[in-house]
Amino acid sequence: MTLMQKLFGFEGRLRRRDYWLIIVGKYVVSFMVGVLVFAATGDTGQNGFGAVNIAQLVLFVPSLWISIAIALKRCHDRDKGGGWVAFFWLVPIVGWIWGFIELGFLDGTQGRNSYGKSPKGIGSAEPLAEVFA
Repeated sequence: MTLMQKLFGFEGRLRRRDYWLIIVGKYVVSFMVGVLVFAATGDTGQNGFGAVNIAQLVLFVPSLWISIAIALKRCHDRDKGGGWVAFFWLVPIVGWIWGFIELGFLDGTQGRNSYGKSPKGIGSAEPLAEVFA
C-alpha cells in the first residue's frame, strides 16, 4: 500500500505502527505550518481571524479525511466495519477511550480477514523477503 493509499484511501488494513506514525506526522506538519506562518507574518492568530487561523482551517479538511481513513483501516485490521469509527468518535468518553485502545493498542487479525491480507504479512503464503520489503 502506498503512502497516498494509507493517507487517503478507505480500503485495506493498516497496522498500528503506521497508524501512530501518521497521527504523529499530522501533528508535526500542523505545528510546522503554524511556525512557518508565524515566522512569515508575525501573526499568532489570537487577535481575530488571522493567517494562522486560515492555515489551520485549510489543513482541517485533509486532516479530518486522513483521520477517518486511518481509523477505518485500523478497524478493518481488527476485522470490524466502518460503523465502529462513528461509535468511537460520536459516543463521548466511553467511545473515545474504547477507540483509543482498540485502534491504537490492540493487534490486528492474524492473517487474512474479510478486509484483506495482513499488513504485516503474517499468516499468509507470502515469502519472508516480501514481508520486510
